[in-house]
Amino acid sequence: MSRHLSLLTGLTVVALAGAPAVASAAGAPTVSTGGATGLTPTSGALNALVNPQGAPTTYSFQVGQTKRYGLATPTVSAGSGAKAVKVRAAAVGLAPATTYHYRVVAHNAHGTTRGADKTFTTRKVPFGLVVGATPNPVPLGHGAVLSGTLSGTGNAGEAVILQQNPFPYTQGFLNVGNPLVTDANGAFSFPVLSVPLTTQYRVVLASKTEVVSPVVIVGVAVRVSTYTSRTRVQRGHKVNFHGSVKPTGPGSTVSIQKQTSTGSWVRVARTFTRHGGRTFSNYSKSVTVRRGGNYRVHVSVATGSYTSADGRTVRIHSFR
Repeated sequence: MSRHLSLLTGLTVVALAGAPAVASAAGAPTVSTGGATGLTPTSGALNALVNPQGAPTTYSFQVGQTKRYGLATPTVSAGSGAKAVKVRAAAVGLAPATTYHYRVVAHNAHGTTRGADKTFTTRKVPFGLVVGATPNPVPLGHGAVLSGTLSGTGNAGEAVILQQNPFPYTQGFLNVGNPLVTDANGAFSFPVLSVPLTTQYRVVLASKTEVVSPVVIVGVAVRVSTYTSRTRVQRGHKVNFHGSVKPTGPGSTVSIQKQTSTGSWVRVARTFTRHGGRTFSNYSKSVTVRRGGNYRVHVSVATGSYTSADGRTVRIHSFR
């Protein structure tokens, strides 16, 4: 006897309308293995006809990747009528893109009847692409690595293409470099040596260009230099924070921030960048120091070409 397949569940029995009557004398059941319906990558419904021939009858489906089967659905009653009834078992937990053999088996006190062997093949898992960037945002003048995975049946050894669309995103996506081939796990990794400005990236499957990853935006952080007029100051006196922001023009918000005891940063002063040169701007702001601690400069960039950034952390020591 085949052992029960715990992952095959959800059996139903439905009377077959219009089935011809049979002789009233009870006998071994008659069966007919039907088709498999509702196939997905991991499941399907097995169908059959069972005629109990007037005696209490049970049935199950034998399932396996060969005609030896090896697995069976739980045994379910088909009743004791004299007409054929439709029966069904839901098969779940199957392997994608795999061919399975199956047949219906019915039993009553007069004997056991096995249906004809049939096969079905589960669906392939559709391809899907995901991609991410490290780091993101990238420091000005640096590069990033775009890594991701192709999921789905047959995801190894597939060619994938990196595409980019730089700000203001009006160019459209164009290929970057040469295609890469996914590894045994469907993984891939594109090194981008330099990201000149904030850019949209996506990955496309070469053999099926309709398979496209979600867009990932890689920001390019402006470079903030920070200088102070002093790092030791009497309480209540001022420290001047000044430096440059590259590349950005005048008008960006500059926040002088102090770190709290919980590690968060709060603004203690604000100013704006002013024109410094063709590719950079300057800032300068004096701050009254009530107590020493960690300070930094945060620059908020309003344009889409670059993203906001922080300057280095400066430790200010205060004394009475």
